[in-house]
Amino acid sequence: MKYSESWLREWVNPTITRDELCNTLTMSGFEVEEAVPAADAFTNVVVGEVLTLAKHPDAERLSVCEVTTTGNNKLQIVCGATNVTKGMKVAVAMIGAKLCASNSTITQTKLRGVDSYGMLCSAQELGLSDDHEGLLELPASAPLGEDIRKYLKLDDYIIDVSITPNRGDCLSVRGMTREISAITKTALTSPTLLQVKPAIKDELSVTVKAAKDCPRYVGRVIRGVKADAETPVWLKERLRKSGVRSISPVVDVTNYVMLELGQPMHAFDLGKIKQDIIVRQSKKGESIALLDGSTKELNAETLVIADHDNPLAIAGVMGGMDSSVTLLTTDIFLESAFFKPETVARQRQHYNLTSESAYRFERGVDPTIQREAIERATQLILEMAGGKAGPVIDVIEKNALPATLKITLNKDKVTQVLGVDIPNTEIAAIFKRLNFQFATKNKNAWEVTVPSYRFDISLPEDLIEEIARLYGYDNIPTHTITASLQVHQQVEEDDYVNALRFALADVGYHEIVSYSFIDKKWQQLFDPEQTPFELVNPITADMSVMRTNLWPGLVNTMLYNKSRQQHRVRLFEFGTAFIPKGEDIAQEVRVGGLATGLAQQEQWGAPAREVDFFDLKGDVENLLQQAGVAGAVFKPDSHPALHPGQSAGIYYQQEKIGMIGALHPSVLKALDINAKVFVFELNLALFKSRTLARFQETSKFPENRRDIAILVSQTIPAADIQATIERSAGDWLKDSFIFDVYQGKGIAPGLKSVALALVIQHPTRTLIDAEITDLVNSVINALKEQLGAQLRS
Repeated sequence: MKYSESWLREWVNPTITRDELCNTLTMSGFEVEEAVPAADAFTNVVVGEVLTLAKHPDAERLSVCEVTTTGNNKLQIVCGATNVTKGMKVAVAMIGAKLCASNSTITQTKLRGVDSYGMLCSAQELGLSDDHEGLLELPASAPLGEDIRKYLKLDDYIIDVSITPNRGDCLSVRGMTREISAITKTALTSPTLLQVKPAIKDELSVTVKAAKDCPRYVGRVIRGVKADAETPVWLKERLRKSGVRSISPVVDVTNYVMLELGQPMHAFDLGKIKQDIIVRQSKKGESIALLDGSTKELNAETLVIADHDNPLAIAGVMGGMDSSVTLLTTDIFLESAFFKPETVARQRQHYNLTSESAYRFERGVDPTIQREAIERATQLILEMAGGKAGPVIDVIEKNALPATLKITLNKDKVTQVLGVDIPNTEIAAIFKRLNFQFATKNKNAWEVTVPSYRFDISLPEDLIEEIARLYGYDNIPTHTITASLQVHQQVEEDDYVNALRFALADVGYHEIVSYSFIDKKWQQLFDPEQTPFELVNPITADMSVMRTNLWPGLVNTMLYNKSRQQHRVRLFEFGTAFIPKGEDIAQEVRVGGLATGLAQQEQWGAPAREVDFFDLKGDVENLLQQAGVAGAVFKPDSHPALHPGQSAGIYYQQEKIGMIGALHPSVLKALDINAKVFVFELNLALFKSRTLARFQETSKFPENRRDIAILVSQTIPAADIQATIERSAGDWLKDSFIFDVYQGKGIAPGLKSVALALVIQHPTRTLIDAEITDLVNSVINALKEQLGAQLRS
């Protein structure tokens, strides 16, 4: 935020230089980005008045003006501005004046044959604005001959401070000067804020139907306002130095009060309000034309300020065009409210809007200053634009306001965290400087009441941070960190993730780390059956929900590589998926992978072919083996984001631990992908009873292999066949695998021939033929009984 140094020093004026002030703020957590002059350096520019005005004889667009700067002298100045009029007060650059904005010195000159003894200046020519349309018009009260720099107080600096999101209380002159006062131990002198006595009895009925989102709403009717009056130059300059453009007196005042006190305000044209004011949730299908020129169709979860018929504003974010104050407005209704920060943040993000008021509301506005702000605004409007004010309307739901927070802080905790023993008297003095009310519970503890404007303080550690800030980080001695070193035995169970990481890297996969936040549209695309958790204050509009699987990040990274001519892509990620479970969120650690493009790098030794389902399945099987997950099986399964004919569920100990398959054609089409993309995902949390690698001496006794061929229904998965063999064969079966599958001539329809190899070995002796035959027969009988298989002759 930009602060005028002179404005700050009106409230608090420590005896330190500007550079020292900037350094003090930076070292206290308020980084000063820059401090720049409030205006360009120029000299010899004074207040003047246009006495007469005539057309230039040889130039239609030029005027010949007679100007005085003392009341007695008369200067002939040729001017090309369209807004020059007789009697107006202007900024006159005298002969010899230097204007840095145009890098020029004013001299006597001839313009189309007419002598000109100076120049009438625009705001742009003085470096006050980028607007070059017309002269800088000064108030009629501006004293002739006074130096413009002195009159506009341009010998000032603008201090641009980076305010962190947790310190919304400092987004005003009052808030920043509170901090400066506390940091520099300088008294704070705030301007006198008067209460305006009602001159009329006019009120507007206000009903708050959404007290949870708007626990306090303050309003006031003011009639007879001259909305086309001129905003005083001092107020215009304070707005300009704060980076805010002057619009009209009423709007300028609401902006000024926001900058001064930190309370965003809004003014409605009273004549455009139907009957009353209602603070409520919007109705689905309602729409509103906003001040930024956009029209928004509202959902059923938007807090709005409405009249009897229509919404007038999106609460805390932006007002509507139809009820806005114009130069023809004579009666206004002022609004000063407290809106729940989460509510404003949600709807600002949902409608993709930005405003100074929303910027403050979503960081937290003091819920006790709404009446004070409306009194201040009323005072300024009456001074500038006249009118008569009605009584203040104050609707408040105390139970819905932020509760007063009390925190118990122990002295030992302060010493432990900061590593220095700060005297109790010093800590008490810091609390007083910060306006923290406190009571001493015992010699080593305080009960601290947090001020209503400090939304960033909720824990004892927050208080300790404040103590450190004001005590001075430089005053806290440096300590060497010491700790006892304990060496623990490496537990293999806790280190399998690295094994998985290397297993994937060894076969050409590259690890990525993506955001856990994704676009709501992508979530609907990749996991439409899950309702994701929506963020209240997302980083950007396309990062608004928490992901429920890892595929969006993998696909997004693949698209990034594809757009850079990288067509063979292998990616994996270890990350967290956030699965809603009622009101809670289950955080599941998963590994996901993606493969697309050629199965192998292009080469002369093998023909080029696209990666397929079985390539990825082999990589996943290798991954499961490295994880010690023995006996995982792949069964046909479906997922909305996967191709129904090329997807499978991954099961381990009868529990589903993941999915694998090709992305659904509709997903590919939505993302404009022209190649096949295969993905997988495994829930690592379900690997509870893994078989860890253990050393086993190689048997000295011979292996025996027996091959069998069976006829079985073509609907029975190969995994079920192998699982049946492993259950029935006993401990002597070293390995079993399928080496051929046949369907066709000689095989009845609906059946398939499966050829299997059984590798049998005893660990301590040589097996005899009868033992091997018995084992094979038990396997064949199990296949017959459990799967209806027949031994093929």
